[in-house]
Amino acid sequence: MTETKLPVKNMTAPTEYLKDMEQTDPALIEKLFSYLDEINFGPFTNYEVSAALESRRPTPRDLAALLSLTAEKRLEDLAQKARRLTREHFGNSINLFTPLYIANYCENSCLYCGFNSKNNIKRARLNEEEIERELKTIAQTGLSEILILTGESQKKSDLDYIGRAAEIARKYFHLVGIEIYPLNSDDYAILQKKGVDYVTIFQETYDVKRYAALHPYGRKRVFSYRFNAQERPIAGGLRGVGFGSLFGLSDFRIDALATGIHAYLIQRKYPHAEISFSCPRLRPIPGNTFPLAGRISQKNLLQIICAFRLFMPFAGITVSSRENIIFRNNIVDIAATRISAGVHINIGGHCGKIKGDEQFEINDNRSLAEIFSMLKERGLQPVLSDYLYV
Repeated sequence: MTETKLPVKNMTAPTEYLKDMEQTDPALIEKLFSYLDEINFGPFTNYEVSAALESRRPTPRDLAALLSLTAEKRLEDLAQKARRLTREHFGNSINLFTPLYIANYCENSCLYCGFNSKNNIKRARLNEEEIERELKTIAQTGLSEILILTGESQKKSDLDYIGRAAEIARKYFHLVGIEIYPLNSDDYAILQKKGVDYVTIFQETYDVKRYAALHPYGRKRVFSYRFNAQERPIAGGLRGVGFGSLFGLSDFRIDALATGIHAYLIQRKYPHAEISFSCPRLRPIPGNTFPLAGRISQKNLLQIICAFRLFMPFAGITVSSRENIIFRNNIVDIAATRISAGVHINIGGHCGKIKGDEQFEINDNRSLAEIFSMLKERGLQPVLSDYLYV
């Protein structure tokens, strides 16, 4: 097996912003592709991998070395270093949260997604009373962090709807995150006042040609607007932003490298921002037969997560219920700092009154109590909330 050559020479990102889309300084995206073109992904020597492992201030090229095939053969070394750094910076704490899907309407046609507007699935949107009922049910488990999600539909899940959901969530939870469609910075400022703390946005893939092929219709097709979707929340006053690719859509080493460098550039530009990574893999989805041949192995995913930890030791790392029980039990011992618990990803699932279909299939449906017990048995400290408001 040979190293992947990075095909970025002619990968000019689309710039066809729609009229209502806030345009951001293109310097960041230009810098990212400059790094990718310069690194060109290998091959890397064992010496370069050792140097990256030992570096106290890893560079983007060090990250590439840690993601290389050469480093894959030294996964035990990466895992040991990742575990040491995780304990050094986060102690034994593992933050717990659960997602709440409040709507699954979408105006995009992402080929890999269960919410694809062309898919024949049961669509639904919770009203305010139903949102509050779901939130109350979740809060009764003891969780203090909630992640609110919608499909990407400005018509069915407009800013007022999302803002009201955040206001209700703030009544029950100390930490409120959102995973919705990208917004302009002034919209994020409104949501910050409504109680939103952080936003997670997935670029999906940084391979621009592949991105265009996977997103044939909808606002999401504008690569540049989505790329800058972490910068605008920070400008709007949110304190945290999460980065991620959906590994399996394109070459996972390239997407992992680009994700890491993207986060690195944002951290350098906004040192006060709280940076985190999410590391999802492609999963089967309802109403769609998108091929899963590009799925990456658990070994590959472990390498990515360890590389992120070594590259940005202070960054949070989330591993969702897309992964199975064994993997999630082990990754919290190595590098993950945040995992979901008591997950229901259909619309209305927390109260048992399901109104709409889920986005994808999950692999770990354990309750909060079961996850809590697992962490305690492994000598880890489950954290339900690490924020205090005064």
